[in-house]
Amino acid sequence: MTITEFDAWARSFLEIDQLQQIDDSLNGIQVSCSSAKQIKKLAVAVDACAESIRRAHAAGADLLFVHHGMFWGKPEPVSGSLRERLKMLLEFDMGLYACHLPLDRHPEVGNNAQLVNLLGVTERRPFGIYHGITIGWAGTLPNPMSLDEIILKILPDRSSPKSVIAAGPSEINTVAIVSGGAPFESLEALAAGIDLYITGEPSHSVYHYMLEGGMNFVAAGHYATETWGVKAVAEKAHAELGLETIFIDLPTGL
Repeated sequence: MTITEFDAWARSFLEIDQLQQIDDSLNGIQVSCSSAKQIKKLAVAVDACAESIRRAHAAGADLLFVHHGMFWGKPEPVSGSLRERLKMLLEFDMGLYACHLPLDRHPEVGNNAQLVNLLGVTERRPFGIYHGITIGWAGTLPNPMSLDEIILKILPDRSSPKSVIAAGPSEINTVAIVSGGAPFESLEALAAGIDLYITGEPSHSVYHYMLEGGMNFVAAGHYATETWGVKAVAEKAHAELGLETIFIDLPTGL
């Protein structure tokens, strides 16, 4: 499989072209490997940083698939860290493929879909409006759960969430999730009468709204809420394309 064929496969189920007007990320091939090179091993990671590139190469990967790529909608001088990352990719003849919002919102392999799967959420509905489209999911838990039980489900490594506002019911029946940096979508959840809103990053600005509105809020970490999508893509690529895959885990603590 060439990188062009991989791109066609990814675009067949990820809404890359459809979301290009509202997503600052350059989704798709950001750096190509040789056009004739056969992609046999796929590395996936959250971030296209120097360390993920080095580890992908050390693992023998031909292509690195990430959620956060290197190009974000505006010209940038090829210097400093960007130059070094590009230099490594070109020297290694390793491709870089990025998928930002299309991966967040995908109903099967998306970060948010994977998180509601972890919780067994039923009666799912799209949630979290961004530029006229929904990014996350909301729904009902199969059985009431405590805040601690839910946190353990979404952070199975037992790491600590970045912020917890326990202002809602102790028995949680309904949840809404938007991964990454989406603290203000908590106001949408509050208006909808949701018991718990889950995202990656906290914001001081929403604290009193949660407290006064009586809703639980968990910021589980930007990185922690966005490992799920790339891992799901790796599983899909292995099952459908026969690619060997590896997950490069580089937690930021944020």
